[in-house]
Amino acid sequence: MRNIGIVCYPTFGGSGIVASELGRALSHKYTVHFIAYKKPVRLNKLNENILYHKVDVPKYPLFEYPPYELALTTTIVEVVKKYNLDLIHVHYAIPHAYAAVNARQILLDNDIDIPIITTLHGTDITLVGKNPYVTSAINYAINKSSLVTAVSESLKSDTLQYFDVDKNIKVIPNFIEFKSASIPVRNNNKKIITHISNFRPVKRILDVIRVFHGIQKEIDSCLIMIGDGPDFQVAKEMVNAECLGGSVDFIGKSNEIDGVLQKTDLFLLPSESESFGLVALEAMSFGVPVITTSSGGIVDLVIDQESGYTCKVGDVNDMSQKAISLLSDQTLYKKMSYEAYNTAKKYDINRILPMYENCYKKFID
Repeated sequence: MRNIGIVCYPTFGGSGIVASELGRALSHKYTVHFIAYKKPVRLNKLNENILYHKVDVPKYPLFEYPPYELALTTTIVEVVKKYNLDLIHVHYAIPHAYAAVNARQILLDNDIDIPIITTLHGTDITLVGKNPYVTSAINYAINKSSLVTAVSESLKSDTLQYFDVDKNIKVIPNFIEFKSASIPVRNNNKKIITHISNFRPVKRILDVIRVFHGIQKEIDSCLIMIGDGPDFQVAKEMVNAECLGGSVDFIGKSNEIDGVLQKTDLFLLPSESESFGLVALEAMSFGVPVITTSSGGIVDLVIDQESGYTCKVGDVNDMSQKAISLLSDQTLYKKMSYEAYNTAKKYDINRILPMYENCYKKFID
């Protein structure tokens, strides 16, 4: 059985979730080796075909910032040698692709030439990647990869615009394991609004609260906030300042989002930019319409006025009004719910997995 290495962030972000689900699906045909600083959150169970290798970062007083890229490079080299890996699939250009291509150079000295597939997910290009201090490193990581994929046409376009890339970038969208055989029946007297993210500034968490504040003035509703991150505390402070504490529930990080989404009436994702919008797709798979922004690749997923609404970034009044109109019109709501559900079916893992396998077959039998 062939050995595939997957390097990813182990957190609740979309890239880590996609990498984990991809690895689990691949484990029926390959032995999959996850390489990360801790076990990915969606990787609940390991078995003989799914292994986890921890990146141990050295602590030494000389280093103000622990040299994670160096530790990751070393770990990749060690795992490739010990387990005879046939291919490395990294998620995120930096630090993962950067470390992987450096590991490949080290391995070449040992007559080992391992292919590197890099999947770009978003902020590695659209946010962090725009920093001039890392541009050359990203150019290097992408151009030295054996094959590069992006999760949306928008992200591919951004990559070609911002970087000096001489690679053909293949678009492979994100995916989900489709779990809902039908749209759940919802008869909530109090409408349930949900947001899920890593609470980074790019997610515009305060806009979520502002939009909900507008909704609850007209619609009996509550807001469920799932996730954690830099803007968690400021979000709680805003909720208290607006006297919304009795209507907003902060759940924190959770692997049990399906139960919430089954009950959810509307999903809010007012991000500055979404290269794909995996959490929106997960909501749509339960027939939940989405209100988001017209920025990035999410406009290919959430079709305006069909499976939800896409609004200008920061236009919380427009988002609130469209949410109120949707939740007040049962016929419109059922139509959008149906469209959201059927759109999500197109992104079932069984449709997307062969695209990645075809990439692997370019380098291994």
